[in-house]
Amino acid sequence: MGLRTPECRAEIDGFPIDTDSREAILAAMDEAIKERSPGHYISITNTESIYHGRRLASHGAYIRGADYSLCDGVGVVAAGLAWNARIKRYNGPILQLDCSKYGASRGWRHFYLGGTGGSAEEMARRLTAAYPGMIVCGIYEPPFRPLTADERTALVERIRERKADIVWVGLGLIKQEAMIASLLEEAGVPWMVGVGGAFDYHSGRVPWAPWLVRRVGAEWLFRLIVQPKLRFKRYWWSGVWMITAVGRGILSRFGRKPAPTA
Repeated sequence: MGLRTPECRAEIDGFPIDTDSREAILAAMDEAIKERSPGHYISITNTESIYHGRRLASHGAYIRGADYSLCDGVGVVAAGLAWNARIKRYNGPILQLDCSKYGASRGWRHFYLGGTGGSAEEMARRLTAAYPGMIVCGIYEPPFRPLTADERTALVERIRERKADIVWVGLGLIKQEAMIASLLEEAGVPWMVGVGGAFDYHSGRVPWAPWLVRRVGAEWLFRLIVQPKLRFKRYWWSGVWMITAVGRGILSRFGRKPAPTA
């Protein structure tokens, strides 16, 4: 793969975070789409993702193997400072909006895999209205269980038939990353991206933090207030990783060897 700019890649607690500009990332995506170069993917990497990556070899490999690993959240930014890296946030919902706008005039074909209760359909309606010319070439809301062999085959065929350029997967951690890893080779699309809650935000099912709240890095607090039962446990373990990662980063900068990553 390797579309990223090597000098724009930082290592945080053994995991890569890319700091390429948004313009450079979109241009690289456009190049792969024009060439119909298959098998690229972007990891939206936050504290919870890295927490899982340290404990699950498959998820760690997913993050490390991505064409781009983009920072989602202030926790990664804070940990980055301890590892002597200045990280810029570029989360999944914003990336999806940027691609929707940027790709509208370029004929990019978007496929939505995920969501529940019609959220993907509503997201498609809203985004195509916001970005005239945007193409949503397919939608599939999977059942709440593993796909059968026949369902999986039918999904791959649908993605290929629709000639999708980007498959957006909104199934939540860690399910969406596992889905991308399993489909990446067969789907034959230039890009796959797991964007979690973006389906809920862009469909209006769940309130998205106001722009100013996101700007100051307090989106995590807004999410906790809006979805306390869903977020509390996830944020607890994310916080555990951030605190220990900061400690390991400080130790590494002062010449002491931190505990090995998984």
